[in-house]
Amino acid sequence: MIIRLTNLQVPVEVPESGLLERIARRLKVSVNEIRQWKILRKSLDARSRRDLKFVYSVAVSLHDPEQTLNQFQRDSQVQQYAPAVFENPPCGSSPLEFPPVIVGSGPSGLLAAYYLAKNGYRPVILERGQPVKERVSTNREFDRGGAFDPENNYLFGEGGAGCFSDGKLTCRMSGPDVDWVVERFVECGGRPSIVYENRPHLGSNKLPMICRNFRRKIEEMGGEYKFGCRMDSLDIQEGRLQGLHTSSGYLKTNLVLLGIGHSARDTYETLYRQGVPMEQKAFQLGLRIEHPQENVNRHKYGKPEYLEILGAADYSLVANGKYDLYSFCMCAGGIVMPSVSEPKRFCTNGMSNSRHDSSFANSGLMITLEPEHFGGIHPLAGMELQRKYEAIAFELGRRDYLCPIQSANDFLNDRMTPATTHLPSSYQRGRVHASLAEVLPPIVTQAIKNGLPVLDQKWKGQYLKDAVLAGPEMRGSSPLRIYRDRRSMECTGVHGLYPMGEGAGYAGGIVSAAVDGLRCAREIVRKFKSLETLDSSLSG
Repeated sequence: MIIRLTNLQVPVEVPESGLLERIARRLKVSVNEIRQWKILRKSLDARSRRDLKFVYSVAVSLHDPEQTLNQFQRDSQVQQYAPAVFENPPCGSSPLEFPPVIVGSGPSGLLAAYYLAKNGYRPVILERGQPVKERVSTNREFDRGGAFDPENNYLFGEGGAGCFSDGKLTCRMSGPDVDWVVERFVECGGRPSIVYENRPHLGSNKLPMICRNFRRKIEEMGGEYKFGCRMDSLDIQEGRLQGLHTSSGYLKTNLVLLGIGHSARDTYETLYRQGVPMEQKAFQLGLRIEHPQENVNRHKYGKPEYLEILGAADYSLVANGKYDLYSFCMCAGGIVMPSVSEPKRFCTNGMSNSRHDSSFANSGLMITLEPEHFGGIHPLAGMELQRKYEAIAFELGRRDYLCPIQSANDFLNDRMTPATTHLPSSYQRGRVHASLAEVLPPIVTQAIKNGLPVLDQKWKGQYLKDAVLAGPEMRGSSPLRIYRDRRSMECTGVHGLYPMGEGAGYAGGIVSAAVDGLRCAREIVRKFKSLETLDSSLSG
């Protein structure tokens, strides 16, 4: 029998190796009575800046668990623990003539491909960009002032936008599917502690290696990658998928898992023209805010020694109002980066390496914009709104992908930051002073102006100090959703098409997108025979 102990509070100075004694003391048993233990969850309690604590949930196996459970039968923090079991259904009975095709190698495509390959389905993965090694060099050249490549950039290429999006594995979901996904990231190079950390983070410097390791495992299990291969259109006949037209030629298949990401706007347009059903969906947009990282550390940590133990501090803030303003994708010790997928458009995002070693902290300042504010009823109206303001930002950035920036206080007071004022920023390609109200819909500008003083008050007047705004940030989530059946995961009206992940409007982050890809792949396994099964039956 295994028991679960929750709310085990330990000073941050105590290393994980010292947990065993704390567990034994809490359960009122000797260390020798504990057979095995493991951490289930670890989070930081920073409510008291002078007394930071880690809060653990642990699973414990004892030599005599019955006695301990009886001893704590009225203690809600000690309970019997039965971990949920990951569902891995047997292969279905419908035969497959061609391998399933996965469009996009972002988180949803990556985990769908892994699961299908592991079960013998030999998926073919189409990626319009290049392998991660070439992608890294292209992005570095762009940051130094090089040309923009519309097919191979921070958003397109192996690993998708997730490969350069900081690597946060925070997820509101829980359960065996989430655990299975995170364990695959560990298997492919992530540190083991991400399986139980409350706010796990891989780091933008680690993600390229992890994506490459995923590819190698998928290929070893029979999967095939096609780089520089863009899906141009679907071949749909009488409501059934027959194949794909790609930039590399026609590909015959009856199953497509569509993991295109939320920035493949040309693909959205093609799908709409072909009659794939979709609808408007609320999405996140706003600006990015930068602070000196030492300011954030000073605010969160009461003792200087906490910095050495915990590393760069992060934060999560909300200013409630008619339109809530909230921090989003906070990057401690990170940089502001370009999030550009089309020529003559400009947008920002944030990322940080595993060591959080930049002198800057940055976070999104976002609101959720509802479809009623898109300016039209067309399913792609939200996308066109993004394009409109990203085009303005490109013009403000001197048509060279420079980042428009402004002092937070100047933004609040509707005044331009003087050209002679130095505004420190981590954006590498170059910055230009601008009025950031121009790069946002008025409703968003007003929500940020209303919310910033509230956030500053929560930080006792320190949030706006030295704060610099950059923007816009338009890629918080997809502005549309592609219809699919809730149970089968198939696209409504297109038999054989499985929309998945952020781009289809069913996820909001690396883990949730990966879980969605896993679940789509599992429905294929549940219904169809694997190609390995087919081969063995033919040879027999």
